[in-house]
Amino acid sequence: MELQWRDFLLVVTLAAAASTPALGQNVPPAIGTATSGPQSAASIPDFSGIWGNPYLYGIEPPVRGPGPIVNKSRRRQIVNADGLGLSAANAPLVSEPRQLVGDYTNPILKPWAAEVVKKFGEISLTFVAYPSPSNQCWPGGVPYVFWNFGMQILQQPDKIVILYDEDHEVRHIRMNQPHPANVTPSWYGDSVGHYEGDTLVIDTVGVKIGPFAMVDVYGTPYTKALHVVERYRLIDYETAKEAQERGGKENFRLPPGVEEGWAPDPNYKGKGLQLEFTVEDDGVFTMVWSATKTYRRAFREWPEIVCAENRHVYYAGKDTAVPHADKPDF
Repeated sequence: MELQWRDFLLVVTLAAAASTPALGQNVPPAIGTATSGPQSAASIPDFSGIWGNPYLYGIEPPVRGPGPIVNKSRRRQIVNADGLGLSAANAPLVSEPRQLVGDYTNPILKPWAAEVVKKFGEISLTFVAYPSPSNQCWPGGVPYVFWNFGMQILQQPDKIVILYDEDHEVRHIRMNQPHPANVTPSWYGDSVGHYEGDTLVIDTVGVKIGPFAMVDVYGTPYTKALHVVERYRLIDYETAKEAQERGGKENFRLPPGVEEGWAPDPNYKGKGLQLEFTVEDDGVFTMVWSATKTYRRAFREWPEIVCAENRHVYYAGKDTAVPHADKPDF
């Protein structure tokens, strides 16, 4: 039985061994503008270090209000947020990562988008993986990239860089600047940020529409109108743990030994990092929706996983569609 998600297959293997793009588009006003002024260095929160979330795919529905597409295919959870075993009687039914069957009845979806999600789910029910940015070695875009287990934020006065553990995905955020009047679409969009007290706010538009464009692992499409706002803040240890446990009622938690560097450090009782993001796209969604993802300090350094170096068998026994050029572009 072939696993739906090539990264899930890869981490298990590692553990055992040890829509048309627009050339330019008008965008809404930036939420962080050059006139808002930079925040003093002394008051800027420190998000440095490696953060991990050991769940597939770690996206937590909001406590209230419209939320993301979730998986209709379910299985029993194995362990809790800290990797301790759960009895079958107490284990919740959570997302089955080998069958990604998005709930196309979610009212956030417009009819045509619901049909797209439904068709992807029908493929997945056969235990055949449909093509996605991850299993085809393409950039994931925003908010798709949030599925990653690990991330690191590098803070500088004029820019922020966010690193993700899979496939060397990197984002660059300009601080205290507006979006240009016309944005040239790119794989992770045009991102501008600013601080609001103890919160880092990032506004992203202009995410390029590629051949495997989707906002989540269930194949939900997007258009050039996609607009994502991220809010990062530090939260105390108990709040972070509770948030991950709440996420564990929806997402499958990788068992000990398989989660590699993404498991929370059992000796760390300091603050966690929470991402709250909102998504709007009036070409796909009937309303703005939101979700969270909560990170804790990672137990070990994350392993290097490079899709382009492991091209075979991940997608239905075929080589992945790694981006390439027929002739040099230099």
